[in-house]
Amino acid sequence: MNATEVSSTNPQVELATFGGGCFWCLEAVFEQVPGVLSVTNGYAGGAKPNPTYKEVCSGLTGHAEVVQVAFDPAKVSYERLLDIFWEVHDPTSLNRQGNDVGTQYRSVIFYHTEQQRRAAERSKAAAQRRFTRPIVTEIVPLTRFYPAEGYHQGYYRNHPEAPYCRLVIRPKVEHIQKRLNQP
Repeated sequence: MNATEVSSTNPQVELATFGGGCFWCLEAVFEQVPGVLSVTNGYAGGAKPNPTYKEVCSGLTGHAEVVQVAFDPAKVSYERLLDIFWEVHDPTSLNRQGNDVGTQYRSVIFYHTEQQRRAAERSKAAAQRRFTRPIVTEIVPLTRFYPAEGYHQGYYRNHPEAPYCRLVIRPKVEHIQKRLNQP
C-alpha cells in the first residue's frame, strides 16, 4: 500500500512530500523513522501527467524525484521529519546531490497544508544557521504526486548490496539510525 492509500484509509495519518536528490536515499532514510507508516517514491512538481522514470531523468518534465511519507503525527511530528530532511541531503546545492545532477534532483518541500508551509518556512530558517551557504530548497504546494514505477519502491531494502546502495545510501541510513538512537 502506498503512502496516499495509507492516508486515505486512516484519517489519523498525514502525508509529507520531499525531494532531496535520488528518491532511493530519502526512502531508505525515512523508513527508519518510528511513526513513519510508509514511504512511496515518485515524481512531483512538473507539468507532464503520469511521467516515467526515463522522462523525468531527461530533465524535460519539470518533475523532481520525491518521496511521499505517510506518518502518524501522534508518533512523529512533521517538524521532526523536516529536521531529518535537512540532515540527510545538501540543501545548499542547486539542482544536484552528489553525482546526481539536474532539476529532477532539486531540494524541494511540497507542502500539503498551510500549516505544513509555515512549519517548512520556520524549519528552513532554523536550518540555515547550520550552513554557511544559502539554502536553495524550494517550498511549494503539492499539486499532484505520481508514484514511481514498482521497481523503484523499496529499492534499498531489495538491493542492499548494489554499489549505489552500499556507497551512497547505506552511510545515510547508518547516520540517521545513530541519530534516532540518541536520547
